[in-house]
Amino acid sequence: MTTRLKLKPGQKGTRKLQALYGEDLVCVRYRYDAETGLRIKTAEIIVERKPWTPPALHFTAQQIVPVRIGLEDKAFQAMAKAASGKWDAKAKVWRIPYGKIKGSDLEKHIVLDAFRAEKPNKSI
Repeated sequence: MTTRLKLKPGQKGTRKLQALYGEDLVCVRYRYDAETGLRIKTAEIIVERKPWTPPALHFTAQQIVPVRIGLEDKAFQAMAKAASGKWDAKAKVWRIPYGKIKGSDLEKHIVLDAFRAEKPNKSI
């Protein structure tokens, strides 16, 4: 089964489901099953909303954190270089000691998923 189309609420093909689920509709997918010759329309909906506070990640000043900066963001790239950052071409992220970007705009660009997948004790 392959998914060929993923639509946001309000796009053509989602309006009936949006009328039914309202703001709870997240997306609509069209899937195609070659074996049975069926097109299957699925809807992703929100079924519950509860308050949640994400746990704070605690980095030491020496820990190297992955920071994603866009290719056109020359100002952020200059900030990364000034903070002793090293470009990791394989992962396409900057590797910067956390202590040098704490409290700066670069801190908002830390790639948390990449950090959790790596060894958290990696340092310069």
